[in-house]
Amino acid sequence: MIEDIQILRKEIKDPKDIVILSHRNPDGDALGSSLAMKEFLSGKGHFVKCIFPSEYPENFEWMPGIKESLIYDLAAEEVIKTIERAQLILCLDFNALDRIDKMGEAVEQNKNAFKVLVDHHLDPEPFADFYYCDNKASSTCELIYRMLNDLGEQHAVRGNIADFLYTGIITDTGSFHHATNSALFRIVADLKDKGLDDSYLQNLIFNSQSEKQMRLLGHCLANRMNINEELGIGLIYLSKDDYKEFDIQRGDTEGIINYLLKVKIVKLAAFITQQPRIIKLSLRSKGEISVQALARDHFSGGGHFNASGGYAHSSLAHVIKKFWEVAPVYIK
Repeated sequence: MIEDIQILRKEIKDPKDIVILSHRNPDGDALGSSLAMKEFLSGKGHFVKCIFPSEYPENFEWMPGIKESLIYDLAAEEVIKTIERAQLILCLDFNALDRIDKMGEAVEQNKNAFKVLVDHHLDPEPFADFYYCDNKASSTCELIYRMLNDLGEQHAVRGNIADFLYTGIITDTGSFHHATNSALFRIVADLKDKGLDDSYLQNLIFNSQSEKQMRLLGHCLANRMNINEELGIGLIYLSKDDYKEFDIQRGDTEGIINYLLKVKIVKLAAFITQQPRIIKLSLRSKGEISVQALARDHFSGGGHFNASGGYAHSSLAHVIKKFWEVAPVYIK
């Protein structure tokens, strides 16, 4: 669902008060797409503010301008006022207003703002005035690159903007392990031609973990990993006690699920964590196994074919038991 780009070009022609929103627990794609658009629009003379429902992981603190973002959990009143006075609202990397919690109500109530949705998930909700959506795209950052090209602004994709877009692409594809397409590699090649230092960025993104995070990973692999060799299914879980013992903060568990996929026989992987109010699931798979369907059918979630997530209002033990009961159905 990609609409006439001339509509968007007209909306950003004159300076406006713009708000860029993305989802709770922002990942590299949410942050990268938001900061890329902020830099581009600020360069056009707009007043731009990035807003996220919750705090971002520490391993993204290197991103220029990220500390100027507003966090709803830390400054709810200021965030709502900022959304209320916005003339243009960009919604990036989510397909429904409930993904941004109470900020979604403020977006709905602002009847004066022109609303833009840029996203790569299935079934975008009909709340925006302009859609640039493609569920075959690897990431929202890929879509931002394409959108800037469609706007005739490809010259802007360099420096920080190129770094931001690459960050979203490499994190949302699991370092090019899933959700890739031929056009994506041409995009990355273009970024590289424009001076992208991908090795430097990968060090910033992936090689900046703390000792605590490494000890947590060791605990997960030694004490919380279960593998059904016959089915090729792997599971790692963390309880409330684990969170307390390791003082787990936002971002500390990023990437742990990928270690299950390093096991040769594992075709379907789950990382299940006991949050304060819900049980959260991250799901990954190899080949033609749809964790998107698994998340949708049983855990109120969704995402991509090989990378999805979901949640349940239940006990940790019950969710783990249910996962082992339903997951085998999706193994082909």
